[in-house]
Amino acid sequence: MSVNYLTEGNVYKKLIQFAGPFLLAQLLQSLYGVTDLLTVGNFASTADVSGVTIGSQVMMIFTQFIIGLTMGITVLLGQYMGSKNEKALRETMGITIITFALIGAVLTIGLLAGKDAIVLWMNTPQESVANTGDYLFYCSLGAFFITGYNVVCGIMRGLGDSKSPLLFVAIACVVNVVLDIVLIRYMGMGAAGAAIATTFAQAVSFLFSVVFLLRRGLGFSFSVKDIRFHKEQFQQLFKVGIPLGIQDILVGVSFLLIVAIINPFGVVASASVGVVEKLVEFLFLVPIAMNAAVSAMVAQNYGAGEYVRTRKCLKASLWMTGTYGFLVAAYCQFFGTTLTGIFTQDGEVMHLAATYLQSYSWDVFLAGIVYCLGGYLNGYGRTIFNMAQNLAATFLVRVPLALLLRQAVGTSLFAMGIASPVSTIFSLIICLIYLRRMNARYDDKALDRLPQAA
Repeated sequence: MSVNYLTEGNVYKKLIQFAGPFLLAQLLQSLYGVTDLLTVGNFASTADVSGVTIGSQVMMIFTQFIIGLTMGITVLLGQYMGSKNEKALRETMGITIITFALIGAVLTIGLLAGKDAIVLWMNTPQESVANTGDYLFYCSLGAFFITGYNVVCGIMRGLGDSKSPLLFVAIACVVNVVLDIVLIRYMGMGAAGAAIATTFAQAVSFLFSVVFLLRRGLGFSFSVKDIRFHKEQFQQLFKVGIPLGIQDILVGVSFLLIVAIINPFGVVASASVGVVEKLVEFLFLVPIAMNAAVSAMVAQNYGAGEYVRTRKCLKASLWMTGTYGFLVAAYCQFFGTTLTGIFTQDGEVMHLAATYLQSYSWDVFLAGIVYCLGGYLNGYGRTIFNMAQNLAATFLVRVPLALLLRQAVGTSLFAMGIASPVSTIFSLIICLIYLRRMNARYDDKALDRLPQAA
């Protein structure tokens, strides 16, 4: 495979070229999940819909953890690629294969053994217990493929290639849609059919990605003998990846807590918040894509010693993401119903959701800035700090503030929506202070050395 060095060329162009395919892949991934629910909603029972909804939430938590871990691969490979350290690249690849093969196996066994306990823990309605159990059973069989697919994508992005993962996701989407229709509509398999379709699609995508990688190569020499334990690379992989994995899980939990805080306001308020949360998933795709692009680009330039370029990358990402976020927030102040109306035709829910969106939408602007700063810090391997500041902002500011606002303002969703941007301002301040102190320690000729290869 021809290596894509992000250390060369126009910074803005490189960021867009990397972030664009990643954005499309994330969009397809989001639509991928919606497909299961839409098909089950139209051609199966309410119990099946409940089973898919609950089961997919559980699987998403584990998937987010894996995605966080694979960011460690992206950052490390990017750093070693930038420094042209082929020995470290081979060792990182070797320990990656061993580590994630074990994680995939443990995750599969753990989910299969614990699916009944998970169903119980989720307070699953009695009428959908069987459906949820079926969904988790078949999705658990695909846990190894989900892990493997995300590992390959992490490797590709670390080597500067964000286009190939888009192809893998597109293949999975096509397979999933076709199987959803066949298994759910024509074979009446409900939640089990949705899970089988998802698992098979992930397996096809993973196998295709492996063949693709083997045929195109990595851009550096690598053989079976390199697949062995390397203590230093193992430690670095987990040092970078574990904090991001934990962060993704706990932030996901925090969203469930916010929903629980607002649920007592009634079904209309609950539905309105649900609509906005689903909408925000799509609005945040641009900041998420830019975070991934900045992480990969900064990692390579850090490894190459191009420290001035890392800061140019950060500035470029802030301009692009900040402009996008501001325009989104401004649009939501006046035309929010055109967005909330995409997910509901209930007039009351549509307008209440638009009110919530007016205050909440400023988080797209503010969090977009934090995502760029986070990507910059990820590229330097500062993922522990990223995890700490993110969790502090979420659990020390956002959730407590939401609880206080519920007591103070009652059912005002506009006021409740303020909790998110306020917590992000807290996160932004912490990041800027840390970034200033970090940059003050280095000049353009002397930065922390990369971890030495074992």
